[in-house]
Amino acid sequence: MGYAAVAQGSTPPPPMPPPPPGFPIDGGIVLLFIIAFSFGIYKAVKISKKAA
Repeated sequence: MGYAAVAQGSTPPPPMPPPPPGFPIDGGIVLLFIIAFSFGIYKAVKISKKAA
């Protein structure tokens, strides 16, 4: 146990800076949702025309 106290430094490292606002993937998620929603509407219209 004595070596663990020696291994620790006298001052802790500085805290990490906060992450930037918004992640780079956020824009991609919105675009993916819009594409998926549009594709869903397209398929629904295509199936409804095929059934009619």
